[in-house]
Amino acid sequence: MSTFLLVAVPATGLGYLLLAALVGGESAGVPLPGETALITAAVLASQGKLSIWLVIATGAAGAIVGDNLGYLFGRKGGRRLLERPGRLEERRRSFLRRGEKFFARHGGKTVFLGRWLPFLRITAAWLAGANRMHWPRFLAWNAAGGIGWAVSIGLLGYLVGQAAVALLHTVGYVALGLVAVALVALVAWAVFKRR
Repeated sequence: MSTFLLVAVPATGLGYLLLAALVGGESAGVPLPGETALITAAVLASQGKLSIWLVIATGAAGAIVGDNLGYLFGRKGGRRLLERPGRLEERRRSFLRRGEKFFARHGGKTVFLGRWLPFLRITAAWLAGANRMHWPRFLAWNAAGGIGWAVSIGLLGYLVGQAAVALLHTVGYVALGLVAVALVALVAWAVFKRR
């Protein structure tokens, strides 16, 4: 539904705002179609409805801001949630101790590469915050990952969009006609077999 809205309002600034909200929300930890929105916006840019450079800049900014919010949520609330007394308290605290060691060694790589992995794209910032990764280090890796992700996914969507439009113009009508003929033949064969 949200990517449909992006398609419906691309010519205005609302398209960029919606893209920023979807990417930022997903990066902050909300299960939203942020990457799908970036791809959709890039395809729209390939059709001249948006600017690819604004799409990439908006996607990168949304990713960086959203991840920083996720980091803050993880640093404040995630830690408290995992350290609270109660059932499985020792396991949760052990998870935090192991996580802190992991983020001390591999946190930067996790934050950077997490941009391209669906589960980590939503959780890496929370985990980095909850495991007390130093914020300047997080910010540097997060910015590099957000920019790299927006450029790579944005340009891929843009180029695939251009190729798809060109292919549809070149062979689209012929292919559509062949599919229609095949469907009519399939229906006729099914009716004939049934009788």
